[in-house]
Amino acid sequence: MKNFNLLMLGYLLFLSICVFAQKRHSNNISKIESDSLLIAYSKTTNIVFPFAIKSVDKGSQDVLVQKAKGLENILQIKAAQKGFFQTNLTVITADGKLYSFVLNYNEESPQLNLSLNKTKSGVQEVYFSNEVRNEQDVQEYSKLAFYGKNKLRGEKESNYDIDFSLNGIFIRDEVMYYRIKITNNSKINYDIDELRFFIRDTKKVKRTASQEIEITPIYILNNVVKIEGEAENTFVFALPKFTIPEKKYLAIQLMEQNGGRHVELHVKNTKLVQVTVLSKL
Repeated sequence: MKNFNLLMLGYLLFLSICVFAQKRHSNNISKIESDSLLIAYSKTTNIVFPFAIKSVDKGSQDVLVQKAKGLENILQIKAAQKGFFQTNLTVITADGKLYSFVLNYNEESPQLNLSLNKTKSGVQEVYFSNEVRNEQDVQEYSKLAFYGKNKLRGEKESNYDIDFSLNGIFIRDEVMYYRIKITNNSKINYDIDELRFFIRDTKKVKRTASQEIEITPIYILNNVVKIEGEAENTFVFALPKFTIPEKKYLAIQLMEQNGGRHVELHVKNTKLVQVTVLSKL
């Protein structure tokens, strides 16, 4: 009987150690709560983070996201599709912190301006990009790209009587210049809502988050907001130098304001090797 009691005591002690080990192991996993965020199609939501933004991942193409031009810690968000299904947004900042948002559509009462983890003075510090460029040089090289004779062939998309073409890629130092022509063959004016650049995956696996990187222009030459009926305009977009990784492509997205004549151009890395070096001489 004594041996039996000792055996039971040992067994109970063993079970207690196992339970304790399981509890301690489970405590190593902590849940990161998501914040709810309401965004709209016709209004932009601005989020100020306490540190520079290093990574952005959105769960759906129905949401447009970009860093504010020249700033590293302000994110701008709006809906690309009215009444989109609930999706999410993940942001990682330079201090290694992860922010998770659940996005819902609300055209009437979106959250417009948010500041995360304000400093004790109540003033949020703004982080500017470390990249320094001579703005006058960028403007001059944009004009050289505009008048450049070297033309890129084969990069054109046409829909709804709108011709959208990339007919020149140029480079000088750390800046690339994309010459884009929009021709409105219809009699209806085309009001430009957005013209944006993204690097995207060539193949998207179903039910996975869409990974894309937006490239924000440094300067835009001939930046008009309307293409009159039966008229055209040529832009030059100065962008930070980049290449397109394997299994990805550059998407140039043109969207009409209060309309549906959206056009998108896809550019592969093979076109970038045809770049022309600009020179003032």
